[in-house]
Amino acid sequence: MLLGDDGVGPYVIGVLESSYRFDDCVTVADLGTPGLDLVAHLSGIEVLILVDSVLNQAEPGTVTLYRRPDIMQHGPAPRMDPHSPALSESLLIAELAGEGPKEILLIGITGEQYEVGAELSESVSRAADRAVKEVLTELDRLSISYSKLRTDQFTAWWKPIASALPMGRAIEP
Repeated sequence: MLLGDDGVGPYVIGVLESSYRFDDCVTVADLGTPGLDLVAHLSGIEVLILVDSVLNQAEPGTVTLYRRPDIMQHGPAPRMDPHSPALSESLLIAELAGEGPKEILLIGITGEQYEVGAELSESVSRAADRAVKEVLTELDRLSISYSKLRTDQFTAWWKPIASALPMGRAIEP
């Protein structure tokens, strides 16, 4: 289903949802790979914070913050299929309609491996904590409140339950 480090976005979303309560004005969502369907998610919102795996020249696990100018500087990229990422294209369409977000932040985590069925690499797993902190820092900057929940146990839905348990623990029926 997910290709290794490409699962970092859903992983960070899971950590955020299980660890924090956000103002009613905040929607936390795993958008998957929506392609141009992303326009519907961008239209009419004030702030967009995305977390995703990126391919860049940085070391695996590097967290890079991209703002609107960074995202738009390269313009639309060739699309391989209808589900290819279409962030810059979707932003252009939403902005042309007068519906684009005022604030945009893409928290990009440089991926290491993208193999079918693979879990997150160690470098990307470690970077996920920093991505969560960057989301919270951006919310603080924008004066959007949130609170820490008492429990913060999260297991990615794509991981087998047994592998999510600490070593030496067994599942009892």
